[in-house]
Amino acid sequence: MSGPTRLVLASRNAAKLVELRRILAASGLDVELVGLPDGEEVAETGTTFAENALIKAHAAAELTGLPAVADDSGLAVDELGGMPGVRSARWAGLRGGTREQRDEANNALVLAQLDDVPAPRRGAAFVCAAALVTPAGVELVTHGELRGELLAAPRGAAGFGYDPLFLAEGQTRTNAELTAPEKDAISHRGRAFRELARQLGPILTAAG
Repeated sequence: MSGPTRLVLASRNAAKLVELRRILAASGLDVELVGLPDGEEVAETGTTFAENALIKAHAAAELTGLPAVADDSGLAVDELGGMPGVRSARWAGLRGGTREQRDEANNALVLAQLDDVPAPRRGAAFVCAAALVTPAGVELVTHGELRGELLAAPRGAAGFGYDPLFLAEGQTRTNAELTAPEKDAISHRGRAFRELARQLGPILTAAG
């Protein structure tokens, strides 16, 4: 009896790997999600989330010979004209240090940029494009979005990125105060990858 289909996630972000394993496991697919081996990061040269997700998935599929999934996601702030957008992970320009240090710098910059913006104008959305690329060149891209607002100070210690600042519509707790299952149920990444998982089975069956 054959085992689960192996997929490679085009990321070395351990927190993202854990999150996407949860999401795909909950979908009921018989897949094993593995991370990328150590090496150089792929340059995200696209101008949209979908372009960057496909760039990373193609590179991972070519490197490993496995079907690859990738996402590119970020924060789109209304008052900043949709920025940081595809530059969300490097908004403060900090390339060294730990992920936590980069997250802290990015959050601090966004807060500074919104310092005099009143609550009614602090709308924002988390946006995600999720991509699948097979070694045969099949491509699939799905999208997810979560609307909300940005608080004036961070709250919560869970999650990553801009989660401590983001209060989703209908919630009283930030994304960083939600449990992992609660966040997965509403998140932009959860929505994009659940749709990807829905379409993934027939593609992998045809490829296998």
